[in-house]
Amino acid sequence: MEQRIGSSSQPLEGAGFDPAFVPGLTAPVSEEAEQAEQADESARDEAPEAPEAAEPEAAEEEAVDEEAVDGPVFEAADRRARIVADHKGVRLSLDDQACEFRWDEIGAVETETGRFGKRYTVTVHTPDRRWYPIEIEAPARSRFKEWDEQLDAVLDAYFEDDAEQPVD
Repeated sequence: MEQRIGSSSQPLEGAGFDPAFVPGLTAPVSEEAEQAEQADESARDEAPEAPEAAEPEAAEEEAVDEEAVDGPVFEAADRRARIVADHKGVRLSLDDQACEFRWDEIGAVETETGRFGKRYTVTVHTPDRRWYPIEIEAPARSRFKEWDEQLDAVLDAYFEDDAEQPVD
């Protein structure tokens, strides 16, 4: 009796294992692209590493930009969610998801508080009729008034409502 050692199954082929199996799904790689990629890899291997002192300089420049703008900032966060509104726009984050809106991308900003509980909801509306709500759990209901005042100050300073401007 003859026995084989190892697996007798053949490797599987097909689109489920290799997307290049389907013609036209991926573009063929040209010889020029392959040569350019190889040249990039060899240049990376031969290039000396940049000194670490260059990174703090970039961080210092960003810090100077942040300090240069002196205006209101609204920031509220809980254990999962965070909202920041400043001169750049509005940034929302929940767990590992985040989105950022510049002021010219925002149609309206709405706040809402529940009748019971400590949830403060901020909804960012865009001109294309989409909305992005985020709920922040406040440490106490007394923070709602403070947050509303801070957010109103930011909106008054940076948000330009087109409806309020006179038409010539």
